[in-house]
Amino acid sequence: MAEHSSATFSKYSEKMKKFLVKIWAYDHYTSFEVETEDNAKSMEKSILDKIGEKSIKWESTGMFSNNPNRITYEEVIDGTRPVQTKTVLGVEVAVGV
Repeated sequence: MAEHSSATFSKYSEKMKKFLVKIWAYDHYTSFEVETEDNAKSMEKSILDKIGEKSIKWESTGMFSNNPNRITYEEVIDGTRPVQTKTVLGVEVAVGV
């Protein structure tokens, strides 16, 4: 049986995480989820793969904007804790913890 260094195993044992990706470009907007390793190269490849699938739907923002084109992402955590809420002007809204 071949010997492997711990560095070899640590490279392939990085945990996959789910991210919500939002893109604003040329007066259009889209959002979708990708599951990828938590590093820049893997994130970029996952986003490009998803766009290449042509399975995402682009929405028109309905107005011209001088804001630069941008991509944002945030980790999606399937939380087990209850959502914190607060009533503002008679409407119950979720609040950050």
